[in-house]
Amino acid sequence: MAVPKKKTSKARRDKRRSHDALKLPSFSICTKCGQSTRSHHICANCGTYDGKQIIDVKE
Repeated sequence: MAVPKKKTSKARRDKRRSHDALKLPSFSICTKCGQSTRSHHICANCGTYDGKQIIDVKE
């Protein structure tokens, strides 16, 4: 059976987990309305993506 010889220290354990933190989503500015929107997503304010009208939004 594989059993560790020594206890893993808190520093070594936490260094291994340094990449597990959640990252904040990236935002970009809509070219048509100037609203903040997620990258590679349809703008919720005006309904455009890549300069094209995708959905009609009630105003």
